[in-house]
Amino acid sequence: MPHVDIKSFPREFTDEQKTALAEEITQVIVRHFDSKESSVSVALNHVAPDEWKTQVWDTEINPHMNVLIKKPGYSM
Repeated sequence: MPHVDIKSFPREFTDEQKTALAEEITQVIVRHFDSKESSVSVALNHVAPDEWKTQVWDTEINPHMNVLIKKPGYSM
């Protein structure tokens, strides 16, 4: 039951763009996890740039740097 939670700075997406993004991510997850499409869920959450450090970096990135399979190319 893979769940992908994408956090990013605010950006406007049309419904079609959101659907395309979710479909492409789903296909990658299905292929790599050998799972079914119906098992995958995808969330898109916008975080204001001035809140990124406290809401994402300090809580989800920096404390878990040792388990990230793709580390960011920036630091805070």
